[in-house]
Amino acid sequence: MARSVVGSLPLFSGPYNANNNALIKPLHLSFSARHVTSSAVATMPPAAAATTTTHPSFEILGGARDRFLPALSHLSRPYRPFPLLAGNRHLETIFAAFFRSVPNVRLQRECLRTHDGGAVALDWVSGDDRRLPPDSPVLILLPGLTGGSEDAYVRHMLVRARSKGWRVVVFNSRGCGDSPVTTPQFYSASFLGDMREVVSHVTARYPNANVYAVGWSLGANILVRYLGQESHNCPLSGAVSLCNPFNLVVADEDFRKGFNIIYDKALSKALCKIFKKHALLFEDLGREYNIPMAANAKSVREFDDGLTRVSFGFKSVDEYYSNSSSSDSIKHVKTPLLCIQAANDPIAPNRGIPREDIKENPNCLLVVTPNGGHLGWVAGDESPLGAPWTDPLVMDFIQYLEREEVKAPETCSNPGSKEALYHLEV
Repeated sequence: MARSVVGSLPLFSGPYNANNNALIKPLHLSFSARHVTSSAVATMPPAAAATTTTHPSFEILGGARDRFLPALSHLSRPYRPFPLLAGNRHLETIFAAFFRSVPNVRLQRECLRTHDGGAVALDWVSGDDRRLPPDSPVLILLPGLTGGSEDAYVRHMLVRARSKGWRVVVFNSRGCGDSPVTTPQFYSASFLGDMREVVSHVTARYPNANVYAVGWSLGANILVRYLGQESHNCPLSGAVSLCNPFNLVVADEDFRKGFNIIYDKALSKALCKIFKKHALLFEDLGREYNIPMAANAKSVREFDDGLTRVSFGFKSVDEYYSNSSSSDSIKHVKTPLLCIQAANDPIAPNRGIPREDIKENPNCLLVVTPNGGHLGWVAGDESPLGAPWTDPLVMDFIQYLEREEVKAPETCSNPGSKEALYHLEV
């Protein structure tokens, strides 16, 4: 199920080709003001909002519906999935994971040393510092579980944003996308420390630019939790969440049923491969760690029980999932946020979407498509092999926010820190 090519990357300068060092190419689990409430932003007049029509194939709701919907003309047209894939959510998910084209992009890697001695890899488009002005908007991309800058859905979003004049960086979490692992700790749905350090580093590096983020699957869960915890202090100007599992307890229940077991085995295999590359770091840890279980996990739950939940101080896997769900964070989000989900997503269940909290939050908008699978959305003009249907919608949203930022710039301090940096040519 999962296809992977395991490579290695040192923590020092050296040649790197992101196209040939894919860690895993499977199904990834993957304004007006920078952080504002509706009262702080001039919304579109009711008359104008009333003229905005959306196609009935979408479920659309949210406290920011009238505010954002007029900018999303993509939603006035029907959602038309590719005919041969429309009837089966698993077929669409698998097709997108294995057969979607992967744009060729030359990247430059920057390894960011974190305060706890760990490291994450930031992949920038090579040469953009020479081509783009320093105030060009910046887009941070957060892939799904075990995902990285080599994944098709990430590359397509990167290429589209770059074609619009955006500076794009892919945030490869510890061990993902051949990001180096230097401490006995990976990343998790609960841990926001790396996210904070990455945003702080990016905003300090480009102090005159507005910074946005897009996350998929587990990356979306981490992003929404970050938005909620930072709340009014969030330095991001806007964000998009796609295929977010939201409620990890519900997602875990569905993940162990029927055909979903195939995805579970694929992802656990990918996690084990990452772990085994760095197994020596985890020798003689003691406590409640079950290293043999993690190294030979047959499910994501087993891996999390043997390693993840212990690393981050949880007494059980269920406690870890319950406390790491982004569904509880929506009510605290003060940053403009677009959530895009597929009603038939096998990995991010429709019933886990926190609809009531999204409805009540004046900064949030939810769009649910009738089809799409998980990280699929094989629909639209570029289907079946091109970019996901969601990409134009994402760009419409963040470009609208950027136009509003330019109209009404707001002074905002971006606290930065002097991290140890290691550069690698990509």
